[in-house]
Amino acid sequence: MEAGIVGLPNVGKSTLFNALTAAGIATENYLYSTVKPNVGAVAIPDPRLDTIRRYIETKKIVPAMLQLVDIAGLPRGASQGEGLGNQFLAHIRNVDAILHVVRCFSDPNVMHVEGGVDPLRDIDILDTELMLADLQSVESMLDRAKKNARTGDSQAKLRVELLAACETRLSDGQPVRGLSFDDPQAAKMFRELQLITAKRVLYVANVDEADLAGEGPLVQPIRERAEAEEAEVVAISARLEAEIAELDESDRSEMLASVGLQEPALGVLARAAYRLLGYQSFFTAGPKEIRAWTIPIGATAPQAAGVIHSDFERGFIRVEVHSVDDLVQYGSEKAIRDAGKMRIEGKSYVMQDSDVCHFLFNV
Repeated sequence: MEAGIVGLPNVGKSTLFNALTAAGIATENYLYSTVKPNVGAVAIPDPRLDTIRRYIETKKIVPAMLQLVDIAGLPRGASQGEGLGNQFLAHIRNVDAILHVVRCFSDPNVMHVEGGVDPLRDIDILDTELMLADLQSVESMLDRAKKNARTGDSQAKLRVELLAACETRLSDGQPVRGLSFDDPQAAKMFRELQLITAKRVLYVANVDEADLAGEGPLVQPIRERAEAEEAEVVAISARLEAEIAELDESDRSEMLASVGLQEPALGVLARAAYRLLGYQSFFTAGPKEIRAWTIPIGATAPQAAGVIHSDFERGFIRVEVHSVDDLVQYGSEKAIRDAGKMRIEGKSYVMQDSDVCHFLFNV
């Protein structure tokens, strides 16, 4: 899973990236301090991995990973190249989701590119730039598609219809993520366009330490907007998280407790991203490793096997499966089998969150 961190300049994107990845990449209080995207992979916290290890001996634990791409600040005019905006916009096209960091704190020592703190205005500015960038791409692709459609090719005609629908929506000031297609071929073609505003958005309200719960007047309008868009919101103090990330484990726990937090921001962000994208986890467990894998909700057993290796999906025969809760209840996989709770599932099985699997395949 890959997420791009975006926002206006000086909203705390790189500070948040540093806190989440502990990469230690320098941040500066001036515009365009992140010229090239910083990329970091972080382990997604999942207490179920430690639960499984209590009952199944193993050499190592491998959590699911989240790749974060810290993209430079996108000011007003970015779609026209302002602040090297075109270069930065290109970095967003390949990510699965957008983490839109919105400034919800006041600090006279940190300049605001628009002159003052106004979260909804800032969201509108960035949304407009992303839609304008998409509109430029769509118009360019539409011209080529119309030429190809003159040959009578059905695929070219479908592409023209699809791009025309995108152009209409973007021209009306609406992101294309609101479009849906019943035709599987059209849906696939739409995904392949890699339009920025087709991606799901997780708003990250960068709050002051006095409002860690995100209940203040600056965050509430973002929550209302996210609800209308079927998006997600998390409130995080990037500056506090950066301080926490520099501490050792014992001091970190003590500081979290002192400010009333249960965990660092990474776990909160990862769970919100999973909900937003419709993801869930399953596990494989054995003497060599216990590993978490990320799959879409609704994935079948062969599709889950394919996440491990394409050969597993192609040669899938069946899967032995039980849940983490079964393991806790019965104490071992042998006891699960003896109790008749170890299930044998075939190609039509729809994976469930917390499944622990042993795949049988033949290539």
